[in-house]
Amino acid sequence: MKLVSRFDAAKRSTIELHVLLGAALIAFANAARGSQERRTAQESIRNIENELAKRSPRF
Repeated sequence: MKLVSRFDAAKRSTIELHVLLGAALIAFANAARGSQERRTAQESIRNIENELAKRSPRF
C-alpha cells in the first residue's frame, strides 16, 4: 500500500477517507510483523484517522 500522507488525506472527501481507512486496515492485518509495509499501513491509518477527527463535529 502507498502511504496516505497528511496532505493526501486533507484533499480527500470524507467518504474516500473511510474507504482508504478500510484498505489500510486490511493492508496492516495482512502485512508481516515488523515489515515496512506494516509500518506504512499504520502511518496511513494514523493520518486518515487524524483527518477524520478534525472533520467530526465537536459538541
